[in-house]
Amino acid sequence: MADYDVIVAGGGLAGTITAQSISYYSNQNLKILVADRNPEFLPGRKSLAGWVCGDACSKEAVDFMASKIKVGWTRPEIEHDVKGVMAFSPDKETAIPFDGDGYMLNRQKLPEIQNERCRKIGIEFVYEVNLTGLVYEGQQAVGVQGIDNKTKQPFKKTAKIVIDATGVTSMLRNGLKNSTKVEKRIDRRDLESTGRYIMYFEPGQKDLTEFDPDYCIIHLDQDIAPGGYGWVFPKAENKVNIGLGIEKSLLERRNQRLDKKDNVESLMKEYLERNTVIKSPKLSEDPEDINNNSGIFQVSVRRQNDCMVSGGYMLVGDSAWMPKPIDAGGIGPALIAGTILGKNVAQAIEANDVSETGLWQYNLDFIEEYGYKTAGLELFRRLVQQMTNEQISYGMKHFLGNLDVESISKGEHPDFSGLGKLGMIIRGAMNKTVADGLRFTSKENQWLVEHYNNYPKNPAGFDEWNKTLHQRMDAAFEKVEAFGK
Repeated sequence: MADYDVIVAGGGLAGTITAQSISYYSNQNLKILVADRNPEFLPGRKSLAGWVCGDACSKEAVDFMASKIKVGWTRPEIEHDVKGVMAFSPDKETAIPFDGDGYMLNRQKLPEIQNERCRKIGIEFVYEVNLTGLVYEGQQAVGVQGIDNKTKQPFKKTAKIVIDATGVTSMLRNGLKNSTKVEKRIDRRDLESTGRYIMYFEPGQKDLTEFDPDYCIIHLDQDIAPGGYGWVFPKAENKVNIGLGIEKSLLERRNQRLDKKDNVESLMKEYLERNTVIKSPKLSEDPEDINNNSGIFQVSVRRQNDCMVSGGYMLVGDSAWMPKPIDAGGIGPALIAGTILGKNVAQAIEANDVSETGLWQYNLDFIEEYGYKTAGLELFRRLVQQMTNEQISYGMKHFLGNLDVESISKGEHPDFSGLGKLGMIIRGAMNKTVADGLRFTSKENQWLVEHYNNYPKNPAGFDEWNKTLHQRMDAAFEKVEAFGK
């Protein structure tokens, strides 16, 4: 007899939303445990630096969760409303809005409120437990094991299903023994090192390209944030979440090119200092920010794991590499996946089939709702990473209109096949390279979306599907990297 029906490993946002979703879809009939490595007063914290994140989330994702599982967020977990994201070209001449209405969240307050909601519906919690691996019976995961940091004693609990929400570096996934389909390790090029501050400031000169209380600002610039971007996200008229993300090999290339020795921390400081609106910035000492006001962490920027289930085991959130490849936004996909996952779990337990086949529908449901577009966005991200500042500025000015970016963020790559024929005179090799790159990623994206729409209905067809995906993506990455040479 298992100790629990479901153990959710990791008490962060993805974990607690999933627990609430399972409870909702099972009419509170399942016994659920959430196990978190943090102390109770800092639930779901990513690292000692806090919840390192841009704190932004689309209204669309929050509404999806609210409509499906009746979990709504209000103040104080929502700290500030925004009208969308504004992406600026390196020369600041072009600004492209995308993503629509959204929220800035308080990441320290939110998990406290989430956990309180969970407890009210009967979900149990255990804190300060360091999970090191799964417990198996044959091909089934049947529980978790690790160390109770409070007592220094071994910790072991069993369940019908384990949900892995332990984050990007998940030890459960890395050591998974009952699947060859779930990818265990992430490619270093698919990780961004991100760092940010949460600060109060005195307004300097007014400049909506540097700070806008109504919009989350993104700066694309290969000198400031090589392979990633800088962000200035408003939390109030005089409060900001400011930071940047970089890809390490591109930072090395940038340092060589500029004869510098910068790292994430030095780039963050420089980015803050050059902002003309943010004067006399001070780290927030608000009680709800004090354990979260500065830090550096890693985030994945690739498609979700090609397979997210094995016997008795499922992945969600950062441990499934769900953040959006184009902007590293992880909260929205985690809300969508956690919301979906509850139904899959409830159905599998009701059907008394928690095998790989019994959990397989989760892969299909997530792809249908969100995951169909992520491989195309991953390819588009690789293209942008190869471009110079001049190419990015030119491409945003001449090729990416408002409509195009909306479609890119929805995974419907704009059709660039007519570039060059549309009376758009492309002068010089640089601009031809940009056009060729956009045309190529557009064509590949159409193939990738179709391929994901043909994701195998059961595990038997997976290996062939996955082999075809990897061959196509490897060839596409090679071609895209050639555009940068």
